[in-house]
Amino acid sequence: MAVMSGRAVNRATLARQGLLAREAVPAVEVIERLVGMQGQEPKHPYVGLWTRIDGFEEAELDRAVTAKTVVRATMFRGTLHLLTAADYLRFRVTIAPVLEAGLRVLGDRGQGLEPEKVVVAAEKLLAKEPLTFTQVRDALQEQFPDVNERALGFCTRMLVPLVVYPTDVRWSWTANAPFTPAEQWIGKKLHRRNELKELVTRYLAAFGPATPQDFQTWSGLQKAKPVFDELDLETFTDEDGKPLYDVPDAPRPDADTPAPVRFLPEFDNVLLSHAKRQRIIADEHKPAVFTKNLRVKATYTVDGRVAGLWTAAKKRAVATLTLTPFGRTTKKSLAELEREGDGLLRFLEPDATTYEVVTSG
Repeated sequence: MAVMSGRAVNRATLARQGLLAREAVPAVEVIERLVGMQGQEPKHPYVGLWTRIDGFEEAELDRAVTAKTVVRATMFRGTLHLLTAADYLRFRVTIAPVLEAGLRVLGDRGQGLEPEKVVVAAEKLLAKEPLTFTQVRDALQEQFPDVNERALGFCTRMLVPLVVYPTDVRWSWTANAPFTPAEQWIGKKLHRRNELKELVTRYLAAFGPATPQDFQTWSGLQKAKPVFDELDLETFTDEDGKPLYDVPDAPRPDADTPAPVRFLPEFDNVLLSHAKRQRIIADEHKPAVFTKNLRVKATYTVDGRVAGLWTAAKKRAVATLTLTPFGRTTKKSLAELEREGDGLLRFLEPDATTYEVVTSG
């Protein structure tokens, strides 16, 4: 088996993630190619698309959301993702075991919970109108007064196929947005078969070359190795001699391919979708990015690897992007970051009159 250097693995992943070169392609196509984008908060996928698509405008994604071709829903790892409606319908049943297993985290709070009864009651409530989870919990508490209200809401979130209901605000969703039944919103039924093999190949096309453990980290599904063994995959080894799997004919650029600086939003999937993340971030930098309260901070890359953090703020009419580097930044890289950062600021704060990129520390 051919050996792939860490740098070669990095470049292959960046190529599939749209982080080697922007393309002038539709946002829906990119979301499909990435098999969804982490959407724990509404703004972040917009930033992730801006950094990947040449000429991306937020109105394009707004239109796709309004047209119901893109949805935001609980999916991989039991977290909110932005997906094409087609992918949500196709893979929701495949991911169901992850969501069902999620109920274990309730522990003692799940005492007295009867999931089947709660699902039926929740479906009836949500069929009438979109509801926030505060409203869902309050209504279910009236029917199940002896069950923890948080358990009732969590059971609904995990077991009832729902999408977040969009509204006419920037980034399409409010902070405490209501949810509505997925089939009712999209107007089509869920695909009823488990499509695990297809999901594995889609994952590899977006994040490979990778291992079964990487797929498990991304999806939340377990025991993936037998599925990898059944598929017709290319096999490589990393620098430690461990096998990596990939779909045939996937892009695997030369390890010396230049990688431009890029700004990644909070929770970007390229940081969350491998069991070991050295392909994109050095171990010593992980504590600064992955916080104890489960946040994943916004980062920027230099030469294809995470090199620092960024934040953006607007005060009066001045928009400021602050860079916090993890180490020394060359003049050339800093100039690239300033150019790219200026574009990001203009995307985030189009109403500002002054734009500044500054470095802290």
